[in-house]
Amino acid sequence: MKKIIIPFFCAVLFSVPAAAQKKDAASAKTDAVKSKLSPKEVIDNYFKVLGGKDKLEAVKSIVTDNTISAQGMEITMTTKKMGNKFKSVQSLMGQQMVQLFDGEKGYFDQMGTKTEIPANKIADFKKGRPVDALAFDAASFQTVTVEKVDGKDYNVLTSDKGKFYFDAATGLLYKSIAGEGNVTIKSYMTVDGLQFPGEVEAEGAGQKVNIKTTKIVLNSGVTDADFK
Repeated sequence: MKKIIIPFFCAVLFSVPAAAQKKDAASAKTDAVKSKLSPKEVIDNYFKVLGGKDKLEAVKSIVTDNTISAQGMEITMTTKKMGNKFKSVQSLMGQQMVQLFDGEKGYFDQMGTKTEIPANKIADFKKGRPVDALAFDAASFQTVTVEKVDGKDYNVLTSDKGKFYFDAATGLLYKSIAGEGNVTIKSYMTVDGLQFPGEVEAEGAGQKVNIKTTKIVLNSGVTDADFK
C-alpha cells in the first residue's frame, strides 16, 4: 500500500475533472433519460450552490487538513495549493510522504524514494486550480442524462473523460467515475461562505479509503516558497 498510496491520492485529490482518463466501465448499462438541462446549466448551478463562481475564483490559495483512513491505518495529510501549484504532505507512523508540483514539474517522495511526475500527466496538472470544482468546463460535455442512484435523481455529465453525478435536488457533485478511480462525496462543509467536500470515499488502484477534511484555510498561509 505504501508504494502506491501517493500517486493514487494525487490522482484523486488533484486531478482535473475535465481531463480525467477514460473509464473502461463507463459504458455499463444504466437506466437513464435525457435531461432538459444543458451541461452549462448543470455546471453553472453547481458553482452557484458552492457559493458563486466569482467567489470561487477569488480563492488564490488554500490549505487543507485531512485525515485518511485506509486498511486499518490513519494518515494525516496537509495540502497547500496556490494557482496550479500544490504540495501535499502525508504522515504515517512518523514517516512522511510528499507530493509536489511547482507549476512546471513535480515529484512523489515516498520514504526517501523520489519519483518524477510522468510527462504525460504534466499538462493535466498545469490546468489545476486552488478550487478543484473550477476545472469543470461545460464544453467538455455534450448532453445531460438523469439517472437514479439509491432512489434519488442525479444529473449526469458523461464524456470520454469520465462520468459525473450531480444531485438533482441540491445541485452538488455527488460522485465521479474516471480513469484513476471512483470518488463519492458523502458530505460538504462551509468555509467563508463556500462549500467544499467534507467527507469523501475514494476507490481505485486496489484501495478503498475514507477522507475527512478537518480544516480549510483560504487565501492565507501559502507562499511560493512552499513549492521549492
